Amino acid sequence: MGRSKFSAAQLKELLDEKVDLYNRPEFIEHDPIVIPHAFTKQQDIEIAGFFAAVLAWGQRITIVRKCRELMTLMDNAPYDFILNHTENDLKQFLSFKHRTFNPTDTLYFIAFFRNFYKVHYSLEAAFKLDPGDLHVENALIHFQQVFFSLQDFPTRTRKHIASPERNSTCKRLNMYLRWMVRNDDKGVDFGLWKTIRPSQLICPCDLHVVRVARLLKLIKRKQTDWQTALELTNQLRRLDVSDPVKYDFALFGLGIEEGWK
Repeated sequence: MGRSKFSAAQLKELLDEKVDLYNRPEFIEHDPIVIPHAFTKQQDIEIAGFFAAVLAWGQRITIVRKCRELMTLMDNAPYDFILNHTENDLKQFLSFKHRTFNPTDTLYFIAFFRNFYKVHYSLEAAFKLDPGDLHVENALIHFQQVFFSLQDFPTRTRKHIASPERNSTCKRLNMYLRWMVRNDDKGVDFGLWKTIRPSQLICPCDLHVVRVARLLKLIKRKQTDWQTALELTNQLRRLDVSDPVKYDFALFGLGIEEGWK
């Protein structure tokens, strides 16, 4: 049977099977989510996870290596480091770089986190969402505004925090929200945040996810942008209205583990 010829029931059966297969801790060893899994304190998980999500482009093995390097620079205690570092402690970050993410970006991220966590218990407070919102679009827009609320933020850093207002798929932030919000006791996503429901999440449009979704006719839109992310998620809601983004596991697994092209 051609991959585009599944009936609705067959498609759900296939993707449910792949969710069960790939939504397991044994598949995260080389995935960026392994970085926050090194921690137990909520704020450590939030900070480590945020850096891991933002740095998640390129080869996965390189992403994980660079994230571990960054955590080492923070003494493997990111929350404590964020709150208690000195100006002298920041000098070591001047040599940290991953692709276009450079020391200017790292230092602003640290400054933002220090400012934010002095006031708030959790980064969840920066993703403001009304209970009636269908999805997280407004939360993502609000987060970017909060993130760049410090005076004299570096303009170049804006490219690392996407927004639906610029029609980005917001892949990395949607992935981060999946990690923080979904809670299915499978040992992969953390389920730490409660003000956003799993039903409001948007599927991260990773290259592999989009490729497989197009093969399965879950995406008809030719561009890959915010509207594409909404289109894909709307299709996945037909399979599970309460937790559509769980199918991120299936689509990504089919793409990178099984090589669907």
